[in-house]
Amino acid sequence: MDEKTEAFYERLKEELRTTSEWPGLYLFKFIVPTDKNKIVEVETAFDNLGAVIRTTQSKNGKFTSVSINVEMQSPDQVIEKYKAVSTIEGIISL
Repeated sequence: MDEKTEAFYERLKEELRTTSEWPGLYLFKFIVPTDKNKIVEVETAFDNLGAVIRTTQSKNGKFTSVSINVEMQSPDQVIEKYKAVSTIEGIISL
């Protein structure tokens, strides 16, 4: 992982630590190319966590928004999830 990405995760961790209570609900939002396999990869990363997952396809159908509302135990767990899905080709984390 490059320095810029590492710095981003450190800032995010600090922000999560100071603005949220843990454990607590966290809303992940991702945009992925509309491809069933990519959407399933994102959903699989949140298996067995009791996540509420909503998908919405873009108007032109090229992309799908994936919103995941799930209870996370700590800022570290949130960052672990972002890192886990970052390997999915074409994914954008919001």
